Amino acid sequence: MDRHPRDSDRISVLVADITTLKVDAIVNAANNSLVGGGGVDGAIHNAAGPQLWEECRRIGGCPTGEACITRGYRLAARWIIHTVGPIWQGGDDGEDDLLACCYRNSLNLGRQYGIKSIAFPAISAGVYGFPMERACRIALREMKAFQKNNSEIEIIAVCFSNGAYQCYQDAMREL
Repeated sequence: MDRHPRDSDRISVLVADITTLKVDAIVNAANNSLVGGGGVDGAIHNAAGPQLWEECRRIGGCPTGEACITRGYRLAARWIIHTVGPIWQGGDDGEDDLLACCYRNSLNLGRQYGIKSIAFPAISAGVYGFPMERACRIALREMKAFQKNNSEIEIIAVCFSNGAYQCYQDAMREL
């Protein structure tokens, strides 16, 4: 895994398949039902196996902006932190705050579980339509704020494309 740190040696950005990373936890950009869907959510459920679906079904769902945790099952990651990002409605429906809550709540849950390395996809920036540049700025702002008091935790922004990687790099330079 080739990590490209910027600004902080504990926040890095890379292009990779999040389901293959050897980290303590990966974050799933889940839907409210938690039982799988498309994009990264479907990929994580497929890679983790049917036990993940069963555990998520027992949890019963998750509100937008919140986070919950399950075992990683067949993944290299021990844990999966599921968070439900906002669907983009044009930017005037509290989407920025809800997205920031996804990162904050996921990071705080990771801290509660003693997680030392956590990998995030670009939450809401896929099928939920959140503008990638805006999503990257919010993600990195929340990651940096968390790192001020939790520098022992490695945070990785995992990109699904070179275009997403470039958006994160641009946002790193802006912040």
